[in-house]
Amino acid sequence: MSTTSRFEAATPPIEHRLAAGLYALGLAVRHEERRQAQASGLSAAQLQILALLGAEGPRTPSALADELGVSLATVSDSVAALESKGLLRRRPSPTHHRASLLSLTPSGRAELQRAQAWPDFFALPLGTLTDAQQEQLLAALLLLLRAMQEQGQIPAQRMCLTCVSFRPYVRTGARPHQCALADAAMRAAQLRVVCEEHEMASPEDQAARWQQFLKLAV
Repeated sequence: MSTTSRFEAATPPIEHRLAAGLYALGLAVRHEERRQAQASGLSAAQLQILALLGAEGPRTPSALADELGVSLATVSDSVAALESKGLLRRRPSPTHHRASLLSLTPSGRAELQRAQAWPDFFALPLGTLTDAQQEQLLAALLLLLRAMQEQGQIPAQRMCLTCVSFRPYVRTGARPHQCALADAAMRAAQLRVVCEEHEMASPEDQAARWQQFLKLAV
């Protein structure tokens, strides 16, 4: 067997190498989250709750549990601790009389801003990529998240690929996509991972748009 053949035989499949890279990124993120949480006197779970409420607005405890992919008991313990610190407020839900809506207090928002003061953690390394590389990475990330959502490995994501308003590759040129809600043509680089205006499309529409996106995505 030639040297090249031996090398190829010893090389793990590319999906295994990609998984190893993503695992390394996950470890780095968790380490930074723990560091930031410890610096602010919060647990990682408490910081995740603050971040979700800060990004998407008031949520019930059960909605938080679903979106974070944890048990309601875990959320309840963290919420109780955050309330005791004056970082969350609770009010009755206008739509579910037995449920409560949780939102950030001014102190909670200020604490979140301090705890999240690490955008350069990924922004600086990503800035070393070209615009084209960043666009390709974003498309691949969205495809991966959608596939993981379909496998039940992560909660439903509020991204363009699952939104009722997303129209992929409806035109040619630099802005091939359409956001029906905003009535705006979109560049590939404008695809969102999280959108506050997101509305989940039906499974049938998601499947159709997914296939259309797969045909032409980078």
